[in-house]
Amino acid sequence: MTLDTLTLSVIQAALQQACDEMDLTFSRAAFSPVIAEANDRSDGIYSAEDGSLIAQGNQGLPVFVGVMQHSTRTVIEMIRDGSCLPPQEGDIYIVNDPYLGGTHLMDVRFVMPLYRDGQIFCWLSNTGHWPDIGGAVPGGFSASATAVEQEGLRLPPVKLFKKGVLDPEIHAIIASNIRVADQRIGDIKAQAAALLVGQDRVNEILDRYGDETVRDAISELRRRAAEQMRAAIAAIPDGLYRSKAFVDSDGVVDHPLTIALLVEKEGETLTFDFSQSSHPCAGPMNSVLATTLSSVYLAMRHIFPDVPINAGAFEPLIVKRPEGTFLDAHYPRPVSGCAAEVSQRIAEAVFAALVQALPEKVTAAPAGSSGNFALGGHDPARGRDYVMYQISGGGYGGNADEDGLANGCSTIGISKSPPVEIMEQAFPVLYRHYALREGSGGAGKHRGGFGLAYEVELLRGEARASFVMDHGRFGPQGALGGADGAVNEVTVFRDGEAHVPPHLSKEQDIPMKAGDRVRVGTPGGGGYGDPRRRDPEAVRHDVAMGYYTATQAKEMFGVAVE
Repeated sequence: MTLDTLTLSVIQAALQQACDEMDLTFSRAAFSPVIAEANDRSDGIYSAEDGSLIAQGNQGLPVFVGVMQHSTRTVIEMIRDGSCLPPQEGDIYIVNDPYLGGTHLMDVRFVMPLYRDGQIFCWLSNTGHWPDIGGAVPGGFSASATAVEQEGLRLPPVKLFKKGVLDPEIHAIIASNIRVADQRIGDIKAQAAALLVGQDRVNEILDRYGDETVRDAISELRRRAAEQMRAAIAAIPDGLYRSKAFVDSDGVVDHPLTIALLVEKEGETLTFDFSQSSHPCAGPMNSVLATTLSSVYLAMRHIFPDVPINAGAFEPLIVKRPEGTFLDAHYPRPVSGCAAEVSQRIAEAVFAALVQALPEKVTAAPAGSSGNFALGGHDPARGRDYVMYQISGGGYGGNADEDGLANGCSTIGISKSPPVEIMEQAFPVLYRHYALREGSGGAGKHRGGFGLAYEVELLRGEARASFVMDHGRFGPQGALGGADGAVNEVTVFRDGEAHVPPHLSKEQDIPMKAGDRVRVGTPGGGGYGDPRRRDPEAVRHDVAMGYYTATQAKEMFGVAVE
């Protein structure tokens, strides 16, 4: 069947809108600030045959693009081989197993079949970051974990909802293994409600245009996305492009991990080879294969934002399986840092390689850390336990046209820092300071954006703090002569004494009591181009705004400012 362009565009927009409505429903109904305010979630539509991505919400985390495709595919394969119960209408599977197409354990995925005339037309999936999933420390970010069991409860695909009804036994197992379980029911119901909204919207599209027309449109949209990505790649000069990015440490062994990338451009395809990267590590900075693949996809999405997101956009991207490296983790390797931190180092390696070939399109490295800070304890004033999870923004890298964005969201998504007012209302904390981290952007013809500086005080009771961040040893890379951005800085003040984590931005189970404080300075973006070529008036403006001192202006840019 030949579809006219107008009908194809309308169906494409309708599928996208269905995903966007799922995202909004999820956030507005969720209890946890990390979902309701920070938008650490995503929703999508996937094919009935193999779980390939059909559409994903614009407001969902890009890192989940490839991940949910793999986890949905795993559910389908396990149903077919009999290792998972077959679906019925109204069933919703829950899964968070990292090794079955996932990320870390806190990213919990729901997968639901959408039926038409007794047959599965497509699958609806979403992911939400639960603020706790059990494990050794509140929040799940165990910086010194050496096995995945220390990070929390691991769930294979099981039916949490059966024919539309929450299974009380499965729910009881989950609730018995996580902290603050009474609050998770709100997130569970919000996550399920988002899928039901998606089901209604997709059914409306199918009722309006017919199942076969929509199926043909999905096939054509995939073909066109692949064609657009091939055309974009064709503009890159053929050749080999190499880069390296570094993870500070794995949280256990205080030694950097190397991501070594070789990109081969030939014709209309790009091949990514990470085989020379570091071996699997002892601590939680291993990455499972699905996250590694998705990291490459989201990096290319940054470079070519006009290519629509569906499975076709991934077809010209060949990622060799990095067997024997920490980018292809197997059970029982711990992985809590894979989605929020290692994924961003992978994207940084892609940027550093391709900026050589596409200097007008690719930026210097962004902050590249989600700033994972978890605080868990008991609030005596309210008589209840809590788990607080804070993510932070940082500077984006400069580019060929302008300076980097200050306090932007992480490379892997649109998740944002929850409002200070919401955090202070929900948890026994007070933010003493929350501002741009002036001077943190790397120098360049176009400087990097600035990171964030904040300080939070525990007001009541006792708590335990944990951090799994990165870029504490190496700042975000500059490009084409630009300087690196400032490193991540973490300091805990206990009884007036300053404590810096031995691994700089990674540590777990730090005891805190009322009056103790945590101070964080997130990385600035890398600079782009020779700093000495920066417009002197731009340097003087930065000094006037307080971004840099006159001394810094002279040292970093060679511009004297009175």
